[in-house]
Amino acid sequence: SQELCRALEQDHAKLQMAKETVEQRTRELRKEGELLHKNLEQQMSLNRDEERSCQMLPALPEKKMVFKGLVTNKEDTNKLMLTPLIRYPLLGGSALITFEKAEVAQRIIEVKEHVVELSYGEELEELDRCRVRVQAAPVDILLPSALEMRLTRNSRSILVSDLPSLGIPEEALLDKLELFFSKTKNGGGEVESREFLDNSGQVVLTFVQDGVAELLIARGHIQVSVGKGKHKLKISPCMSGDITNLQLQPSRCPRTVLLSGIPDVLGEEPMRDALEIHFQKASRGGGEVDTVAYVPAGQQGVAVFMEDA
Repeated sequence: SQELCRALEQDHAKLQMAKETVEQRTRELRKEGELLHKNLEQQMSLNRDEERSCQMLPALPEKKMVFKGLVTNKEDTNKLMLTPLIRYPLLGGSALITFEKAEVAQRIIEVKEHVVELSYGEELEELDRCRVRVQAAPVDILLPSALEMRLTRNSRSILVSDLPSLGIPEEALLDKLELFFSKTKNGGGEVESREFLDNSGQVVLTFVQDGVAELLIARGHIQVSVGKGKHKLKISPCMSGDITNLQLQPSRCPRTVLLSGIPDVLGEEPMRDALEIHFQKASRGGGEVDTVAYVPAGQQGVAVFMEDA
């Protein structure tokens, strides 16, 4: 009986050791499987990144750049920077005067009404000296505070860059490009439209048939005979953007004052000089004037506001 009990205890101990050995091997196999799965995921992710890079890089237009800016924080790299260019309608009998200092503009606005002395006897027949009353007011404009855009790719258009400087009119260069890309032997097709992009030195060509643009974009570059020689041009996808959300907020120009109620008693240049002379005098609350824009009565103008450098 005791021997049977000892034998059972020995068998139980052996079974327990075998169980622990199996569990240990199971844990090791699970770790190896997890490591293998992780390595596989990393490799697949790397392959996807390489595939995206291969798809995107040939489609990017080449442009030489010189870095002259400041390094930003990492979280700022994906932000869209807006540079406002605001067009402000200017009615006749008014002027915009921009001072070098914002506190001067604020003083002029607080006074509201100003008596400006004119002394141009040759142009004023009745009086040798004349005074006019003008009203001063702040300039309020709307500035974009948030902008969302949706980018879409035009499947029948290409962006042509690295254009040569041939010293010929734009229309003549467009004709040569259309002639080249309209030929099937050059990989092209019938061209529906062509246009220069403003201030970019790039041309957008749109084809009539589908598939032509894709084949040209896949090539990346193409040798084009323009003028007396061959030139290597860059072919890229053509992207267009639509504004899906634009939010505006009112903003006051800190250094600019709107002057209104100006009578048409002087020529445009003499009146502009008279306004600058008057409002640059510190004795009248003024200060150094940056610019003056004046629109005589009966006319209209548009002032363009840019962000201060």
